[in-house]
Amino acid sequence: MSSYSLRGLHWFEALSAGAKMLEGLPPSLRVADAELGGKAARFIAVVADPHNRFPRARNGEVGLLEGWGLAIAVDEVIAADQGKPCKRAVIAIVDVPSQAYGRREEALGIHQALAGAADSYARARLAGHAVIGLLVGKAMSGAFLAHGYQANRLIALRDPGVMVHAMGKASAARVTLRSVEELETLAASVPPMAYDIDSYASLGLCGKPCRWSRSSGPPPTTLRG
Repeated sequence: MSSYSLRGLHWFEALSAGAKMLEGLPPSLRVADAELGGKAARFIAVVADPHNRFPRARNGEVGLLEGWGLAIAVDEVIAADQGKPCKRAVIAIVDVPSQAYGRREEALGIHQALAGAADSYARARLAGHAVIGLLVGKAMSGAFLAHGYQANRLIALRDPGVMVHAMGKASAARVTLRSVEELETLAASVPPMAYDIDSYASLGLCGKPCRWSRSSGPPPTTLRG
């Protein structure tokens, strides 16, 4: 069993239905054009790459290659559909544990790479593309800001493995000088501190989570319509 999540990859493969992958991007990015509800859409996912040249980005984190790659994938859609009356939807499949933390990432400007991705998603939205963030796993920290958070609409699965937060529980415990158990107790009464998707939805930041019992695997074909 792998130590990293495969949720994003599984959902990408199911929703893109074997469509040809966009070439020229790092292996940690999956990008393909397919139909959704009878209309053209671009599906984008960040996935784990155990052989990533940046070790801090081998488990699905959004690092330098991923940030700039996301920007390229979205910018290509904006340019190709410019002037068209019907623009492709952009579906960001979100399963990202964090941005990549490392000295090389900081030295080479990961803040610029993630800002570039966020900017591209925002410009796609402003250009008339329907940008949808589909939360199927973790949506954490700067990784979520770069991939998914600029969507017109966030759709989340109601599943224990789907969570949104600024940092993991262990990191939050260290920063706040509390135990993980104390944080969980606090989260029960303070929704912004919680990790579960229903607490996040209660803040009005996404619609009512969709009940689905197999979020780690591909969805049935009926969900594609």
